[in-house]
Amino acid sequence: MSKPKVFEKPIGVKDYLPHAVVKLRQIENQVLACMSSWGYEQIMTPTMEYYDTVGVASSTSDQKLFKLLNNRGTTLVLRSDMTAPIARVVASVLKDVQFPIRLSYHSNVFRAIEEEAGREAEFFQTGVELVGDASAEADAEVVALAIASLKAAGVSRFKIAIGHVGFLNGLFEEALPGQTEAQEELKAYLLGRDYVGYRECLRGLTLSEQMRLELEGIIRLRGGQEICDQAMALSLDATAQASIKHLCEMWDVLDAYGVREHVLIDLTMIGDFKYYTGMTFEGYAADLGFPVASGGRYDNLLQQFGRPAPATGFAIKTTRILELIGDAAGEASEQKILIGYDAEGRQAALAKARELRESTEESAAVVVMTERMDAAAQLATQDAVNTADGGPLQYKGVTFTKLLTYFGGAQGGTAK
Repeated sequence: MSKPKVFEKPIGVKDYLPHAVVKLRQIENQVLACMSSWGYEQIMTPTMEYYDTVGVASSTSDQKLFKLLNNRGTTLVLRSDMTAPIARVVASVLKDVQFPIRLSYHSNVFRAIEEEAGREAEFFQTGVELVGDASAEADAEVVALAIASLKAAGVSRFKIAIGHVGFLNGLFEEALPGQTEAQEELKAYLLGRDYVGYRECLRGLTLSEQMRLELEGIIRLRGGQEICDQAMALSLDATAQASIKHLCEMWDVLDAYGVREHVLIDLTMIGDFKYYTGMTFEGYAADLGFPVASGGRYDNLLQQFGRPAPATGFAIKTTRILELIGDAAGEASEQKILIGYDAEGRQAALAKARELRESTEESAAVVVMTERMDAAAQLATQDAVNTADGGPLQYKGVTFTKLLTYFGGAQGGTAK
């Protein structure tokens, strides 16, 4: 393998330039503020974890984990999600805190998927975990909060698709009792949204014509509460029935939250983590093929850390939202003031800059930059003031909304 060039970086990672960082932080702060208003407290966990604890519990396949050895020969991993690290914290550091526990986070996570086109090996997530509540109310709360968080992030057109792992488990066990491999193959097709492959797989199984048609029919089970009624008639399996009842209860709570217009029931929804045990959901924004949010219930994960408890949560793909809405809004909302000065005007100019930076009215929304200028630069900026026609001011490739000059001790300037 050839040595990488000095300007190259690993596949699957990217640089975020200033305007993108401004918008990324804006999204992060707005979403975390929304989560805080719902009673979720922010937590931070290490970038590296032990493979034998968090790495195994994460349910991310070994092929997608970044592994490394410390100086003692112990295998570590870069965190591949935030749910398993938070489960570790809840079961250890927070073991004496009474349930339910509501935690939020914003972190970068890592998955070794460089060979998959268009996928990122490092990306940012903002999310929550609600630990210690097994009710449909808790699941509805995290879905309603996901909707509020997407709105806070600036996403206006989106849908949340909700399913339940238990429904598919019960339905497939009733149709294919004991045929674990066949059941898992069908789930894999549904997870990949490969409905052609799903139908072909059904045709290759020993099923009655009626059962095959019923299993094919779940692809069309998308909509509102009427989908629950149709699903109840599909299977008499106790697990499937209990799962649909749970979704019906969630639907009533989401109605009370006033967010039903953003939600649809999709009984092919299965979730991409094996630790999901119940409700799962994904959020899709208009004009973007990948989900911008996902989550679900994982009632068995915490027992791996010695503190069994039900839990539910979600994560917003912050970097995908950045791709969706771009960084133009962050740039447009920012005011930049340039203060130019010469030796004689230095003291007054820097005093003015300090005043602007310390002003409670200005500091949150204004960037103040100062620069000592030579004669040519002074002339150029003075010409910009004299010939300004209401357009933006440009200096060394940067656009400014206001220019103040302190040349020869005299102040001048213009505001745009």
